[in-house]
Amino acid sequence: MKLITAIIKPFKLDEVREALADVGVQGLTVTEVKGFGRQKGHTELYRGAEYVVDFLPKIKLEAAVTEDLLDRAVEAIQQSARTGKVGDGKIFVSTLDQVIRIRTGELDGDAL
Repeated sequence: MKLITAIIKPFKLDEVREALADVGVQGLTVTEVKGFGRQKGHTELYRGAEYVVDFLPKIKLEAAVTEDLLDRAVEAIQQSARTGKVGDGKIFVSTLDQVIRIRTGELDGDAL
């Protein structure tokens, strides 16, 4: 089992969610986060004062998937989140040692 963590632009959330549902991903955790990479920040003017916005709003998606679904899920995120501009985000894939469904006690693939 794998954990896919993706950082994407906020306006791409619905497209990514639909693409993941289409390939069979059943569960998704979404968190609003802030960060920066190559996109850096930008300068804004507020009430006559100029200030730097270092951290930009992003969306963090987390989805636990089985090995056979991994490649399709990653491809779905890549295709649906891409704008072709700096700041499209990143996808991280890590190994899950164990998954347990709290309600039933099911383990690993059955718990997903």
